[in-house]
Amino acid sequence: MDRLYAALPLAAVLALLLTPWVIKKAYAWGALDRPNQRKVHCRVMPRLGGLAVYLSFVPAVLLGLPLNSQIIGLLLGLTLIMALGMVDDIKDISPRSKLLGQIAAALLVVPFGIKVVFLTNPLTGQLIWLGWASVPVTVFWLVAVTNAVNLIDGLDGLAGGVSAIAALTMAAVAWTQAHFFGLSGQYEVIALALLLAASLLGFLRYNFHPASIFLGDSGSMLLGFALAVLSVMGLTKSATAISVFLPPLILGIPLLDTFFAIVRRFKQNRPIFQADKEHLHHQLLARGLSHRQTVLVIYGISLLLGASALLLNLLAPDHAVLLLAGLTVLILSGADRLGVLGRRMTEKTAAGRVPAKR
Repeated sequence: MDRLYAALPLAAVLALLLTPWVIKKAYAWGALDRPNQRKVHCRVMPRLGGLAVYLSFVPAVLLGLPLNSQIIGLLLGLTLIMALGMVDDIKDISPRSKLLGQIAAALLVVPFGIKVVFLTNPLTGQLIWLGWASVPVTVFWLVAVTNAVNLIDGLDGLAGGVSAIAALTMAAVAWTQAHFFGLSGQYEVIALALLLAASLLGFLRYNFHPASIFLGDSGSMLLGFALAVLSVMGLTKSATAISVFLPPLILGIPLLDTFFAIVRRFKQNRPIFQADKEHLHHQLLARGLSHRQTVLVIYGISLLLGASALLLNLLAPDHAVLLLAGLTVLILSGADRLGVLGRRMTEKTAAGRVPAKR
């Protein structure tokens, strides 16, 4: 425990000290994000922020935790994702190459014991053992979350802050599962989630609006992969009937934004992988919120979802079902009102909105 207490401030301090160095390297290596019609920033920006988070998180983990198979697997997978993201930030690789790299990183962690072994039927509480299907289910989850976090990285501090909130929520849920339900093996998840959050808090000093550096694909993919792995290491181990909903709820902002993007593109007969400017942050900007206000509103939604996941973990099953039903109605209603399900903005709003500087 003493090692963890030393590692937590180390993670934040390393991020504070290393990010300016990474900014210089991003300019030197050509890892730059140039503005275009889809983006809200108006000047060339360095986009290698994931390297700063990686160089803060990994040494803190090595100091704060004894190595075991799962932690080694996590670090190896993160290293591969980090390398893939750096190449993309510098040279812009194809989506197909990125997807293959993400699948390789997901497959890499499986032999180290990081996999979804069972799911719990929320209706009966019965365990569904996955057997051979555990590998494809694990790979699908890791790749899906990696890309979902990558998709929301559209404003200064958005993906980093949402990921920090998700990490802190995971730590809190894992603590309750260990403390109240006696679930073993949660200490590593708590410690890793706190170290990731500490690294992000140090990095957000430079990434919050007005940002000096973007996360880039190196950062957004790193965060998505790390959060997905932590959820498999900890939250999927619970056999409670409601446990299957905890990871999607904690990661609600990126997963819901991705789901709504697929729905609206399908409704509009557009390819589901075709980028647009109708994501949650775009819609909030279009309604007159400033850059900071938009990010803070999404932080608030993420905190609400995180608090709901923590409460869900503690409620009796019948009360948990009522909470889930209420959240579902609230989320769908809010998504419809904001237009993320495909409703077009009014001509007045669309014509009068000037993209905020990122």
